[in-house]
Amino acid sequence: MNDWTSCRPDPKGGLAPSSTRVANLAQHLTRNARRLGDQLALVCGENRWTWAELDGRVSALAAGLRDVYAVEKGDRILVQSQNCNQMFETMLACFRLGAVYVPANFRQTPEEVAWLGASSGAIGMICGVEFPDHAAACETDMRRFVLTIGGDGDGDIDTLINDHLGMQVPDVAVDRDDPCWFFFTSGTTGRPKASVLTHGQMAFVLVNHLNDLMPGTGPADRSLCLAPLSHGAGVHQMTQVAAGAATILFPPGRFDPAIAWKMVQEERISNMFTVPTIVKLLVEHDSVRHHDLSTLRHVIYAGAPMYRADQKFALSVLGKVLVQYFGLGEVTGNITILPAAEHSEDDDAMRVGSCGYPRTGIEVSIQGDDGREMPAGQTGEICVCGPAVFAGYYNNPEANAKSFRDGWFRTGDLGYLDKEGYLFITGRQSDMYISGGSNIYPREIEEKILMHDAVSEAAVLGVPDRVWGEAGIAVCVLHAGAQVTPDALLAWLKPKISGYKLPKQVILIEEMPKSAYGKVTKKLIRETLNAQGLLKGPNTP
Repeated sequence: MNDWTSCRPDPKGGLAPSSTRVANLAQHLTRNARRLGDQLALVCGENRWTWAELDGRVSALAAGLRDVYAVEKGDRILVQSQNCNQMFETMLACFRLGAVYVPANFRQTPEEVAWLGASSGAIGMICGVEFPDHAAACETDMRRFVLTIGGDGDGDIDTLINDHLGMQVPDVAVDRDDPCWFFFTSGTTGRPKASVLTHGQMAFVLVNHLNDLMPGTGPADRSLCLAPLSHGAGVHQMTQVAAGAATILFPPGRFDPAIAWKMVQEERISNMFTVPTIVKLLVEHDSVRHHDLSTLRHVIYAGAPMYRADQKFALSVLGKVLVQYFGLGEVTGNITILPAAEHSEDDDAMRVGSCGYPRTGIEVSIQGDDGREMPAGQTGEICVCGPAVFAGYYNNPEANAKSFRDGWFRTGDLGYLDKEGYLFITGRQSDMYISGGSNIYPREIEEKILMHDAVSEAAVLGVPDRVWGEAGIAVCVLHAGAQVTPDALLAWLKPKISGYKLPKQVILIEEMPKSAYGKVTKKLIRETLNAQGLLKGPNTP
């Protein structure tokens, strides 16, 4: 058995143990099976399961993992899969056994996923049959098993489940700081890091999500899962389990807004979680006008700020159902909330640019490089504390030492609080660039560029410059059928911002590169422009 202690750093850089008993996260499923047994729990394609049926499959999987592969409390299980019922069931089975769910970003390369498996110490892997190269790359490090999803015969997860149907597995006793999930960061700088989420922390997160994001959610509700279960959507769907609400999985493959709106109508969807770029695709698609969306109460977006132009258009289409939150994987999505009631198309009726106020039980502090708190209106690093903060990075004392200071988790994001405590994000420390001695925050410039009728998406990057040290370049995608030249766009932008913030160059591309979760990241943009030989300013050395 694994001997786990909390990964939360103590002031001397070690680990602080804890032994406070809490409810196992799988207890939500256990309770639903008893209380809501014949009500809908999960939909995947043509298949539908009640809470009793889902609980039976999860217990069967837990029994098979325990009895055939000797999985026990603390063991890490690597998962490489697109969204499917088996992935959802694996998460719950891991929790039930006290094992640790280690989901990979399914779009990562075999070598990248193999690194996740090895660095996490995973003893087994569950892998979709469409990823044979990933399974092969990980096989030597998986000491006990590699199971498939979507295969047949021995070695497939459904065979294991069917062989153990009818067996009941109790929820293993867990303490507050027992790990339940390794939530890997996106790895925008260096290798991804495994953020350790615990049973006690996640219990708070689920209650917080229900209180702050989706008040009133219960067994009559249904949630459409659009994003990968490996990250924020997995937390969101566990929140549905806690509420007794059904999860409807969007089919894998290329995202089609028409299918999403059809599912909202047919399944009577009440909430969904996604990222701003997917909200933009949804509301700009013609199909949104041809379906009944009257049951939709909460369209929750996070992962990146939504530009004001996109926000206003989404509100004009959907009404006051948008809910924004700001949060990192390390804080399990729990930093701030801007509820539906505080969204408005009217600039005078909304705190334009704000991602909201601190979540229930969370404290936000804007700090300078020396750790001192900055006054209202001044930009610094966004730091947080509260029960949603993760236990620490697994087996990474150096990252822990850098990320925690005096009990605060340092997000690496920059922003400021206004006098009422609303947070405004100005960018990531890694996105900021210095031109002629002045700090430049790309988001402000991007917001201005998106006011142009022809521009659909925009990103501003700093590149080396012989004269200014660094200079900005603006990368833009135009609306379908729209036309504007780079010079004309710069001329239009010039009177709208200070001269030192004006990008030195505009690059037009057909499609903005996005991560597996639909985020536009500066890292991917740089890689794309580099590959095309475009990442050069006019005075690049």
